[in-house]
Amino acid sequence: MLFDILRAMPGRVRSWVLPNIRAFIEHRQPAIWCLSLLIGLSVALASIAFRQLIGVVQLYWLGDATEQVLTAARQTPWYMIVAGPTLGGVVVGILVSRFIPSRRTSGVADVIEARALAGRRLSLREGLMSAVTTAISLGAGGSAGREGPVIHLGATLASAVGDRLHLPDYARRTLLAAGVASAISASFNAPIAGVLFAHEVILGHYASRSFVPIVISSAAGAIVSRLWFGEAAAFIVPSYQITSYWEFPAFALLGVVCALVATVFQFTLFSADYLARRSPIPVWALPICGGLIVGLIAVPFPHILGVGYETTDLALWGQLSLGLMLTLIVVKTLATAITLGARFGGGVFSPSLYLGAMTGGAFGIIAASVFPGLASSQALYSILGMGAVAGAVLGAPISTTVIVFELTGGYALSIALLLTVAIAHGANLALHGHSYFQWQLEMRGLFVKEGPHRTELRNARVMDFMTLPEDGAETEYYDPEQDVPSLKPADTLETALRVFDTSGHTRLPVVADSEERQIIGWAEQVKAVSHFNRRLIAASEEEHR
Repeated sequence: MLFDILRAMPGRVRSWVLPNIRAFIEHRQPAIWCLSLLIGLSVALASIAFRQLIGVVQLYWLGDATEQVLTAARQTPWYMIVAGPTLGGVVVGILVSRFIPSRRTSGVADVIEARALAGRRLSLREGLMSAVTTAISLGAGGSAGREGPVIHLGATLASAVGDRLHLPDYARRTLLAAGVASAISASFNAPIAGVLFAHEVILGHYASRSFVPIVISSAAGAIVSRLWFGEAAAFIVPSYQITSYWEFPAFALLGVVCALVATVFQFTLFSADYLARRSPIPVWALPICGGLIVGLIAVPFPHILGVGYETTDLALWGQLSLGLMLTLIVVKTLATAITLGARFGGGVFSPSLYLGAMTGGAFGIIAASVFPGLASSQALYSILGMGAVAGAVLGAPISTTVIVFELTGGYALSIALLLTVAIAHGANLALHGHSYFQWQLEMRGLFVKEGPHRTELRNARVMDFMTLPEDGAETEYYDPEQDVPSLKPADTLETALRVFDTSGHTRLPVVADSEERQIIGWAEQVKAVSHFNRRLIAASEEEHR
């Protein structure tokens, strides 16, 4: 039918349209669009199941499966507050030590790593086990967020589809981002933010070819989520308005303060992780110790338990005192660091929103006391703080701004929110130059913020471009006493180019890792450079198509 219509077109029009349709089909776009819909629906259902599992675990020690954790905890005996996270730590310790090979649950950084490293696959089994472990962690009162684990779960399901169908790398990355978009959309009821987050944080670019599949998946996630949870935004905020444009210097100052809070939060997280790695406590016992500490903290401060949305709501409505909010900034930072350092599962987005709401709320009270005639409501400052701290921690100012819009339904504060988030993001970069995810990846030796050329230099291996000996050729062995360096098949392209440059040789032997030091191939400088250029061109084409 389609080709009959095309044949009926005038010749000039047909010559314009046919190549585009042919390229559309050759790049498997119809299949990718259909798969993105399937992935969006599947991820949304998985996200719902994840949230329900958190409620089921929570029910057994708090007697409540809703997100009103603070209200339930206030009616629960203190010994149950201590026992909940501690017993949860027992289960988490068993799962992490026996069923998760990496000995930790997964999150957004693992998804970015899978996107950056074309050969890195997300294990479906480990991803599902990580999601179950995280749901138990949060249901038991772990002080962390649920969004990062849901993002990883969505990416894992998308990766499984790409692996099963043997799709090309660009299609795998697109579907990976589509799974993330649906996870964000379903978790936050924020479809626009899901699309932007997938492009800004996961893909790192805005390619036209990826846009439609990601939108389809995000829309599917939002529809399923709204059918299950309803249309309401995650936070119901009171009425607010910007009292005066003279407040904008205060908004900028709030951005700086939020950047300081975000920086301290990140350093605390990594300090806790460093101490946990150096601790003599075995991996299975770390969650037990961490759960006990979190439970003891929660006895006087039950506000820190779980995701913390109810406490965040109280800050938005101005129902927390200045002293309590300042205290909760410190206590929540410590509780989240202990939770994640002790190998409980969880993310950092919800804690970032929590800390931002407390920081903004406290700042608003102080601003109102200094300039009573100019300061806006505490709700406004809390919303601005949520976006500023989360944007600085995640390193995603655009998508974070939209997430806060969709979470609160507050589009009227767009100028103030954009300014505050931008200042916080810039100040955070000025202080230490990393987002939380970038810092995690750099601890693993992956420097994604340095651009695709650095990624390609470290991903490509000598085995990718070396020349193998001809069939029947005599076996050669490397003599270390010769004034010729050698390479190994697993050496990176970066290492090879440096050896070529420092030695002055244009052709080097590739030696097997064995005592005989057999030469299994030859690496040529021209081929190494050509291979690098081809990979850069392919990356550039993917980003601009």
